[in-house]
Amino acid sequence: MKRYLNVMPLDDVLVLLSREFPCPPSTETIPLEEASGRVTASPLFGNYSVPEIHLAAMDGIAVVSEETKDAAEQHPVTLRTVARVNTGNVVPPGYDAVIMIEDVWEADGNYTIRKSAAPWQHVRPAGEDLAESEMVMPSRHRIRPHETGALATYGITGLDVITVRVGLVPTGSELIPAGTRPAPGQVVESNTVMAKAMLDAVGARCTRYPFVEDTPEKIRDAVEKAVKENDIVIVSAGSSAGTKDFSADVIAELGEVLVHGIATKPGKPAIIGKVDKKPVVGLPGYPLSALTVIREIILPFLRNYGLAVPDHEVIRATITSALPKEIGSDEFVLCTLGKVGGRWTVSPQSKGAGVQMSAVRANAYIRVPRESEGYNAGDEIDARLMVPIQEAETALLVTGSHDPVLDYLADLLRPEGISLISTHVGSMGGIIALKKDECHAAPTHLLSPDGTYNTGYLQKYLPGTAVDLICVAGRQQGVVSKSGLSFAGLPGHAFINRQKGSGTRMLLDYGLKQAGIDPSALPGYEREVTTHIAVALAVKSGEAEAGLCVYSAAKALNLPFVPVAQERYELAIRREHAEDPRVRALIKAIRSNEFRSILSELGGYDTSETGSLRKVR
Repeated sequence: MKRYLNVMPLDDVLVLLSREFPCPPSTETIPLEEASGRVTASPLFGNYSVPEIHLAAMDGIAVVSEETKDAAEQHPVTLRTVARVNTGNVVPPGYDAVIMIEDVWEADGNYTIRKSAAPWQHVRPAGEDLAESEMVMPSRHRIRPHETGALATYGITGLDVITVRVGLVPTGSELIPAGTRPAPGQVVESNTVMAKAMLDAVGARCTRYPFVEDTPEKIRDAVEKAVKENDIVIVSAGSSAGTKDFSADVIAELGEVLVHGIATKPGKPAIIGKVDKKPVVGLPGYPLSALTVIREIILPFLRNYGLAVPDHEVIRATITSALPKEIGSDEFVLCTLGKVGGRWTVSPQSKGAGVQMSAVRANAYIRVPRESEGYNAGDEIDARLMVPIQEAETALLVTGSHDPVLDYLADLLRPEGISLISTHVGSMGGIIALKKDECHAAPTHLLSPDGTYNTGYLQKYLPGTAVDLICVAGRQQGVVSKSGLSFAGLPGHAFINRQKGSGTRMLLDYGLKQAGIDPSALPGYEREVTTHIAVALAVKSGEAEAGLCVYSAAKALNLPFVPVAQERYELAIRREHAEDPRVRALIKAIRSNEFRSILSELGGYDTSETGSLRKVR
């Protein structure tokens, strides 16, 4: 059985990289228009003086200052030697000052003054801004956008900048290119797409090589070629300990494996090797593992070459749920971050290494140090931003029951500069988040024993708290299957369930009790997913025969749907946040005609009360 060669702490890996590799940068010549954000490879010098000759700094007359020395209020002087100039005009040779036109009296072509002019008054001397051959910028300077205008003024139209040539070698016989729908057993190659985007953004120049089949010989040839043509080589996938993971063996054959196994989660299978004195990194195949290695190892390492790699801004925030871990590894957890009532809160996302939507939804991440056992709910922790802080400050946190319409609301809010970030924890999870004031709105559809929705649970769990309920829609819940099963026909059929605490789960259990059906009669009752689309997808893929979901999810996947109930899907909002501009924009979007049209098009929604408000206390 293959095993990792060793498992090294992350900080030690970064030290090892600095020690083992000298990191000489490559350079490339680029046009000035592409220079913003790049780092100069050598000093930049002006091609000529600016200004090249003396220029007038005011509208007026160019004079010989010596001829003005006797001028005073009681002793006006009419000048003999004068040249009329405007701002920016060349000051003719022989003149050494400019008098503003407001201080001159003109009559019959003669100019009279009542105040003397100092030498070089209102004159921009040649080279005032920059003298020919003077240094404009030193080497290793990151060019800011506004500086490109100055470089253009000084005659610089192209320049040499630092870069690092990175070869990206995707391996795996199962790989197919983006844009191709994968058949069973096939995988869209995304890791090198992501790596190229992240590395190009800091000034590296990446080459993505053709896919390489899972054979040691072909991988060796591809790596050997990439090493010759680049400063760094990244081999994607094949770094774990499976039967078709050949990256470590290939790197050892061509050079030396320095590290195989890094004490991070995700990202443990990564490899650091040396071939022909160049670093070769084995990237794990799971997307979030690959993301972690790129962000925490490769990007910081590029600073050694002179590239300007920005740090992630750190926000001190309250974590909303416990995050336990074992001592020994740095753990990186994607999360959603937002400001509720002036207080930053951060909610961890799924920790699965292959769940790429976690990265799409996340706007921050947490590093839990290897010596830590994790965090308790309510702890103050450091969250690292993945977006500009202005975007994080406009985040609207929506935590609770899932419905596909939340994505459409998010789209409607984007033109307002608001990022709606939804976390699917079920209706009860949302109410608990609302109770702890950790979200702006909690989608809920909780059925009480008396047949009413939502109010009873808010009164129970938020006693004394004023809450508003904004109706999103009445929505159809029902049985999704390939054969048109009814609720009564569920026993004996493989079932896919929603998580405990979700309104859908409560509706199912309520219906089973009313029908006298024991949950054990539904094989798979214990298997849980967190969204309606996930239920429908499990049925479509054949993993389950039936599940309970909203009509719009079944319709999206063209599956038969048998209605069970129409429920009231509402957003619970603490009244103290009602005047928050983000909340006001959310309610406005719900009440818009555009949103009603979306609901009608999706199907299965009753819009008769969409946007209506109910007060709880």
